[in-house]
Amino acid sequence: MTEVLFTLTFAVAAPFWALMILAPKWSVTARIIASPWIVLPGVVIYALLVLPALGEVLPAVASPTLQGVRGLLGEPDGAAAGWAHMIVFDLFVGRWAWLDSRKRQVPSLVMAPVLLLTILLGPLGLGAYLALRGRWTPGRTDPEG
Repeated sequence: MTEVLFTLTFAVAAPFWALMILAPKWSVTARIIASPWIVLPGVVIYALLVLPALGEVLPAVASPTLQGVRGLLGEPDGAAAGWAHMIVFDLFVGRWAWLDSRKRQVPSLVMAPVLLLTILLGPLGLGAYLALRGRWTPGRTDPEG
């Protein structure tokens, strides 16, 4: 079951990433990505993995140590839960960046690599977007003013 949930985790997020990257100007994309509920399938997978082990997980995250976290993530269920955690938060951050980029009119060709970086290395994608977003202000198309 853990293997299935692990595989399913990215599969439920991939369509949303595809919409943001491959169809950013499609009106359907805007309607779908506007909802924060796009992360719900990943949240459900995470809950299925974490809730049965809550007795082990809670103490390890309430007072984290490197050994404790390593112990959790070193098991198949823990690794799958960690993966679901990353996928859910990366999608939520990617969604925020995509929505913010639409307001700022950041070109889609600029956002595509940022979103790919967010999929692959979440915090670095967020950092890249934060570094470049100031070039565009909401409602302004020319970053030079």
